Amino acid sequence: MASTRKKTTGTRRKTTGAGKASATKASSRKTTRRPQSSRAADRPDKSVEEFRNALERSVTLSRERIQEVVDDAVKRGRMTRDDANELVSKLVARSRKESKELVKELEALLEQARKGVEKRTREAQRRTTKARRRVEKETTKAQRQVKAAAGKAARGVRDATEEPLARADAARRRAGVGPSFPITGYDELTAAQIGRRLGDLSKPELRKVRTHEKNGKGRKSILDKIDKALA
Repeated sequence: MASTRKKTTGTRRKTTGAGKASATKASSRKTTRRPQSSRAADRPDKSVEEFRNALERSVTLSRERIQEVVDDAVKRGRMTRDDANELVSKLVARSRKESKELVKELEALLEQARKGVEKRTREAQRRTTKARRRVEKETTKAQRQVKAAAGKAARGVRDATEEPLARADAARRRAGVGPSFPITGYDELTAAQIGRRLGDLSKPELRKVRTHEKNGKGRKSILDKIDKALA
């Protein structure tokens, strides 16, 4: 008796445990819902599956094959000729109707797939164009920054060397050595820097500068200062 009670108790515990596990699984299935996007993504696959099942359920027979079967039935005396003709007409009409429905479903699936491909293609093109424009914008910005930094550095070097270079030019001209043109690095100097050097030049040197400027950039401010100094 004691052994029987233990077995019964153990069986009840197992049953209770199994019941709880089943309830937990059922609750989990009820509370777990797939995201809407996942359900939407499964629709084309589900539609294809339904179409495949419809094809598997359908039986396609030619009118000639159906006619052979009913002709044999007429010969065996199992139906009259009128009944046979009526049966063939109904089967052919129904077959045509089902074929049209299947073709219509297939066309709808193809159209749905085409729209999906076009949508994904447009999205990919949009992302590609956006990324390309972002890269172009960043590249242009970097180029402007590099150009500005290079120009600033060049101006800094030019400004830092302007006074020493002017003194060196004056000493060179007094010694009568070096290039014949009186201002070293002329084309890299600004109009203001050149204007500050004109006062140290002789008239022959001013004429050389005037000829060079007139044949080059032709800056009016420099030419006017030279003409005034030569007057």
